[in-house]
Amino acid sequence: MAKYLISFPSAAMVVPAEEMEAVGRAAHAVIDEAKAAGVYLFAGGIDEAVPPLLVSADGAFAEGGYPWAPPLNGGFTVLELPSREQALVWAARIAKACRCEQELRVFGDDPRS
Repeated sequence: MAKYLISFPSAAMVVPAEEMEAVGRAAHAVIDEAKAAGVYLFAGGIDEAVPPLLVSADGAFAEGGYPWAPPLNGGFTVLELPSREQALVWAARIAKACRCEQELRVFGDDPRS
């Protein structure tokens, strides 16, 4: 079984304010189905009101992320699934619920993690 990241940046979710409650219900329903299927590991969104900290190996830190990287924001779901085909099915279900395209990525296999 592999772990898959299904995600979208904040700018991808262009939903009228009056429809956000329905989107939330639909997204939670898909997450509930993933939990019931035993494939759910984690889901959530980046709190964009809290700025990131860039932490050095010596423990020093500075507000802000990598200056050369695009901002990391949006919503994320991590599922453990038997195949990429299954991951595509779940990603499509999440895309439909959230009303925006999703990126699908697989985590590298590290048996110690």
